[in-house]
Amino acid sequence: MLESVKIQRRQSEIRQSLAELVGKDKPTDDETRSMETLDKEYRSNETRYRAALISEDEERRAANDDFETRSEREWSDLMGRFELRQVALALDEGAALSGETAEIVQEMRSKGGYRGIPVPYAALETRAGETVASGTPDPKMTAPIIDRIFAESVSARMGARVVNINSGLMEYPVVTSSVTAGWAATETGSVAGPTVYATTDRPLDPSHTLGITMKITRKSLKQSGDALEAAVRRDMSGAITEAVDRATFTGAGSSGEPTGVIALASGVGITETDVSAIASYAVFKAAARRMMDANAAMKPSALRWLIRPLTYSILDGDVLTGTADSEWDRLVRRFGESAFTISDNALPASEAEDGTDKGAHTIVATAVTGGTPPIFVGMWGGLDVVRDPYSDAASGGLRLTGLATMDVTISRAAQIEILNNVQDRA
Repeated sequence: MLESVKIQRRQSEIRQSLAELVGKDKPTDDETRSMETLDKEYRSNETRYRAALISEDEERRAANDDFETRSEREWSDLMGRFELRQVALALDEGAALSGETAEIVQEMRSKGGYRGIPVPYAALETRAGETVASGTPDPKMTAPIIDRIFAESVSARMGARVVNINSGLMEYPVVTSSVTAGWAATETGSVAGPTVYATTDRPLDPSHTLGITMKITRKSLKQSGDALEAAVRRDMSGAITEAVDRATFTGAGSSGEPTGVIALASGVGITETDVSAIASYAVFKAAARRMMDANAAMKPSALRWLIRPLTYSILDGDVLTGTADSEWDRLVRRFGESAFTISDNALPASEAEDGTDKGAHTIVATAVTGGTPPIFVGMWGGLDVVRDPYSDAASGGLRLTGLATMDVTISRAAQIEILNNVQDRA
């Protein structure tokens, strides 16, 4: 029991005893001495009570911090014991789920509708000690939260934030007005008149469903559980990462695909610059200047650049006159190598990489300032895994389809710039 509670109870007892003694018309000498003793104890307890409250407040704060971190650790440990092998066997043979796997599935079912067996995205991580694609153990443990599952993806490196949504529509109100300050011209003059503070809603809409279909052969099902689980996780995680990266930047907004950054540019006010020149340090420097002029970034190191392998090849092949350095070396010195993400998947292909024409490709720049991310990627619930019992029945195999719902939206257009028509050759 807390010391402050004990003191409170004793104070209540003292008040009750004093009330009985004060009510007597002619108290005895013993009763008078008792009242003096109780009064002295009561005043002393008041000081002890205040000291106990101060001490216990510090203990509560320390305990609260421990509770917050403890909940994350407990969830991490629970997710680390989720077994995809149980999901595969449950869909193939009807085996009952057990342990932590059953607990997590039951919790997810209570928060959203799933036709098959729900699988949390955090369970798709490659866990420490498992065999990876190269055939060697990977000692790295990835944090079990939704925005870390794609931590090495293009979207994450470019500053996008993956948001997990249980259900419904999520909107991000973005300020679109230009409220300005003004000085009073005279001593009695008025300052600048009122300016409308306007916002625009940027919604994340659960209208886009991504499907990952994979076949598990009978031989795979008879192999060891850990090997099967690691393979299923790697395949699903890789397929989701590739599709999300492509949709985030090049999504057309048709045929069920969400609208990506490049297609959203004209509608949300993202700056698009027609370079009409070969990639060079000057092109990147001019884009950095424009973004810093717009207060999207305070320094060049806050910028992130998404380029194609072709762009890197052009920059690295252009050697500066009188030096052994290339344009690429110069860029890395100015912006840092970690500022560049090279992807052939997340950007549209060049029009004529190997043709006789100059061709053209695209570069995307974002400003990552540590505050609001420029891009939000919404992921609803978890992965809904559904079994197809007929397609591979003749071979004794298992076909699984993982359904994921996602969408893309832009928070601040000023934090993004798109460089178009970057030529393949001079």
